[in-house]
Amino acid sequence: MLIGGLQKFTLIDYPDKTACVVFLSGCNFRCPWCYSPELVLPEKIKKHPKIEEEEVFSFLLERKGKLDGVVLCGGEPTIHREVVDFSRKIKEMGFLLKLDTNGSNPEMIKKLMKEGFIDYIAMDIKLPFSRYQEISSVNIDKIKESIKTIKKSSVDYEFRTTVVPGIHRESDIIEIAKSIKGAKKYFLQNFFPDKTLDDSFLQKNPFSKEELNKLKEKAVPFVEMCQVR
Repeated sequence: MLIGGLQKFTLIDYPDKTACVVFLSGCNFRCPWCYSPELVLPEKIKKHPKIEEEEVFSFLLERKGKLDGVVLCGGEPTIHREVVDFSRKIKEMGFLLKLDTNGSNPEMIKKLMKEGFIDYIAMDIKLPFSRYQEISSVNIDKIKESIKTIKKSSVDYEFRTTVVPGIHRESDIIEIAKSIKGAKKYFLQNFFPDKTLDDSFLQKNPFSKEELNKLKEKAVPFVEMCQVR
């Protein structure tokens, strides 16, 4: 398991908690609008600086009592079998743990939940089920299983979609919202052309606040709460 980054402090990545973010390298999706090509593309991962696990835990030891939690994101954390022991160590130090995932590995999600390691989970719904093959060869049944598992669990959670001009239409947002019908929280996140896996997406302009709010209203009937983030 390669650790590709450590953000030492955040107030926005773990709701209502102070946290740090550990970025794990490697991903089984190829979303062209992805903000972290250095954690996704093998040729970029090779060149990207790595952080040793010992450095992460040394940092956490210093932050005990000062940070509430740790966010594991990527890339895609659940593709690494080592994430189980990594999560166990974090919990043993007394930190809350949030997992950011694309939902492609429901077996790992279930294992982490069963072990009691996950305190909050955020799952990205990239596209309507009918369009997932545009970004991955993942069996869509696995995405559906992850959604079901998360909704049924006692773990606090959210679903979210990064909304990209030229990719997401109003009908897509409605279809996604229907696929998570009854979910407690669904967030629409605006796309920003800062750094992307496909450089052509750097030319795209984000949705306006008004456009995002209109999309939000289309999703509201299907979930308990929908907000623009």
